[in-house]
Order: sequence, then structure tokens, then C-alpha cells
Amino acid sequence: MIDLPRSSGIQLHLTSLPGGKLGPAAYRFADWLVAAGQSWWQLLPVGPPDRYRSPYKSRSAFAAWPGLLEKPRAPVSLERELEFRERNAYWIGDWERLGGGRAAVADQVRFDAEWGKLRRYCSARGIRLLGDVAIYVAPHSADHRAHPELFQDGVVAGAPPDAFSSKGQLWGNPLYDWPALRRRGYRWWIERMRRTLSLFDVARIDHFRGLVAYWAVPAGSATAIGGSWKRGPGRAVFDAIDRSIGLPFVAEDLGRITPPVERLRDELGLPGMLVLQFGLEPDEPRSVHRLANHVEHRFVYTGTHDHNTARGFLEALDPSRRSVLEAELSARGIAEPRQPWWGLIRLAMSSPARVAMLQAQDVLGLGIEARMNDPTRSSGQWRWQLERGALNASLARRLREVTEEAGRLAA
Repeated sequence: MIDLPRSSGIQLHLTSLPGGKLGPAAYRFADWLVAAGQSWWQLLPVGPPDRYRSPYKSRSAFAAWPGLLEKPRAPVSLERELEFRERNAYWIGDWERLGGGRAAVADQVRFDAEWGKLRRYCSARGIRLLGDVAIYVAPHSADHRAHPELFQDGVVAGAPPDAFSSKGQLWGNPLYDWPALRRRGYRWWIERMRRTLSLFDVARIDHFRGLVAYWAVPAGSATAIGGSWKRGPGRAVFDAIDRSIGLPFVAEDLGRITPPVERLRDELGLPGMLVLQFGLEPDEPRSVHRLANHVEHRFVYTGTHDHNTARGFLEALDPSRRSVLEAELSARGIAEPRQPWWGLIRLAMSSPARVAMLQAQDVLGLGIEARMNDPTRSSGQWRWQLERGALNASLARRLREVTEEAGRLAA
């Protein structure tokens, strides 16, 4: 089980930093986190994004995106290259063959150096990095092309109709052939998680429920409505990973969650997720997202990268849900009439959940224009960037005060 002291952090992807790269802006943000009393920096996947800039449809489940490099032309010695190849022997040959030759390998060595330096800087200051594992690979990605025997034909990934979309979500990713993976001892998944934990301290498993049962949509479908549930590997894949590297993971257990999904999460000791924006439905008082029902072994969010910002959410809130929110705030003596998004922040901080995670946009009080992603749209997403100097000392002091008030201040 992950060591989770009562703490909090900020979600901000590297592409949302001023300039969108590793380098000085990343170190300034780490320093700001320390000043604000935070313990976590949550990022999105760092692989090469697709043409819509989505990091969840990367051309590789292993390689990092050279577009994040501060110094893309830094020299790479043969010694460093050979050492990197030895540590990453499982996947680097495929990436060299399918991702751009020896120059692509050199980019990975550069990323390893720049990322490693930032990670050590954060660790020395008490900041843990929380990564994100996209459950699926992109169609025609290096992984799909190098290991076609590990994927099914004739069906693609998606999600059934839900609060995001009445037509479901048609992702189009290839689906795993789980019997084929089992026959190979789940080696591909073990190595993928090993690579992930070489970059992050803890990682969130996106669409965790898809490992219990997944929505399979016939290839060529216009929407995800015609899909059906298929059984996933369940505990077997996690047992294989655990025997090799442990399970420092968070389960993204949002959406249509069934008792078997909850049972697997709890048996594995993985913390799940709670989202305040989901906990204000007046006719769902037993929702796990309702603050009164929160439990300790969880990560609580005002909203994730797929949701509206706190301010945007509040500005669009209908009267019935606003009444629920006002009752929650009143019960805890929280009043923020001039900047109501701070009320939502303080509400999240007050949760019994061990870790409270805020979007940087929420601390800044930004509206819907700063939303990172809308799952119902494919274009125009993943573009928001922080203005230089926006996260200033005054905001750090205020967040530190709220964090201390909630008993989450970094030691």
C-alpha cells in the first residue's frame, strides 16, 4: 500500500507551463509548490501526443516526447546511450526502429537526463511526482506495430453513454488480447509499469475499470453506442506486476463502477478517486463523491483534467446542485463570497481523503476558457498554458494557509 500522509498537491502538465517544456519554468513551479506547502505534482502522460495534442493517444507507451526537452540538441555520449539502452532493453529497440532511428534514441537519453534532474530537485524538496498511465495505446503506435500479437482485431476501445456523452465515447484505440498477454506472463504490462515508475513516484491508472471489464466497439462504428462489455484480466495482471515491481498506483475509478471493480481496487490496496463536482446531485445522497461519504484511502479532486475548472463549474451550476453545495459549505463554516472557487478548494481540503488534488486553474480562479480537455470534443483541447508569474507569492501564501487549516501542510 502506498504511504499517503494527509497532504495535497497541484495538477499541472508540463505543456501547461510557460513555454511548455522542461527547464527553468518547471523548477520555478516546483519552488512555488514548496512555498505553497504542497507535497504532490500531478502530471499527464509524457509520451509523444497525437495530432490533437492528446497525451492519451501517444505513439509510444514507453518513449517520452522530445517536444518537452529544454535542450533538444544537447550532446549524447556513446557511453550514456549504451547505458540507457541496457536499462531500457525491452522497448528501446522497437522505438529506434519505428520512432526515428538512432536520433530517436538520443532524444530519450536527453529526456532521461533532464527529467532525472528535475525529479531529484523535487524529491529533495519533498515533492512527489504523480504520473498517469493511459490504459490503451494509440492505433498504429510503435507498441501496436511492434507487438500486433498482443491486440485484438475487429474491435476498438471506447466508453458507454455516461454523464459526458449520450453517445458514449469512441476512443478508437486497439484493445488488448488478454489471453495472449497472459500466455506471455503479462511481460509487456510489467515492463510498461517499470518504465513508468522510472519516471514517477506514483502513477494513476487511467480507466482502471477497463481492467475488470472493458467496452468493446465494433471497428468502423460511428459512435460507441453499439459496444458491449467484455471481461478483462482482473487481478492476474496486477499480481504479475506486483511480483516484479510492487503496486505504487492510484486507481482512476470514475464512471460506471461496479462491485467487482471496487472489490479489485480494495483487494489490491489501491487508493481510488473522488471528484467534488460529481457529489452535488440532489437525488444522489449516497454518492461516493458526496463529501459526507468520503473515505480516507482516496485522492479527492475539485475536478480533473477532463472537467471544467472550479470557477467555470460554479458559474454554470444549476440551482438544485448549488443548494447542495451551499449546504455543504455552510455545514463546515466555509464562506468565500468574493471568490467562490476558493470555497470549493477548501471543501476538497476538508475531505477525509488522504490526498487533495487541485488543478492549477482552480487556484488561479480561471473560468471555462482555461479548461484542459472536454472529452466530448476532439480538437481544440490540451492547449491551456500558465501565464508567466501567474502563480505568485501571494497565491502561494493563501494556498499554504488553506492547506495548514486542513491539516495537510507538508512537513
